Amino acid sequence: MKKTAKARFAIKSWDEKPYSEGTDQPKLTRASVAKTFTGDIEAEGHVEYLMMYRSDGSASFVGIERIVGRIGNKSGTFVLQRIGAFEDGQATESYTVIPGSATGDLRGLVGEGHSSVGHGMEHPFELRYELRPSDA
Repeated sequence: MKKTAKARFAIKSWDEKPYSEGTDQPKLTRASVAKTFTGDIEAEGHVEYLMMYRSDGSASFVGIERIVGRIGNKSGTFVLQRIGAFEDGQATESYTVIPGSATGDLRGLVGEGHSSVGHGMEHPFELRYELRPSDA
């Protein structure tokens, strides 16, 4: 049975740099982002985003994020795969726990979520999850 962890995350740092751009080409950037989670999830997160910006300022992005901390009373780490878009001042993304990525008391974690947030440094975060028995 899936549970829902409700938390907030604050962005501690955002370091974004272009790695490919040119005339009549979309700009490609990489952003290293550090976060702190509070609430049902108490953790630190680090995500690497790859982004493609269109001439109108909208963007598409993918990311991989390692989260280190706890969900409820279970401690460990897990990795999220993120995919999303930025349009009209809103970043909309879905994220999934990568199977086999969880460690410690979180081993066997599976889950997913979806968010839509505007600019700012603090945002709501929700993860629908379950802990499945693992062989390790």
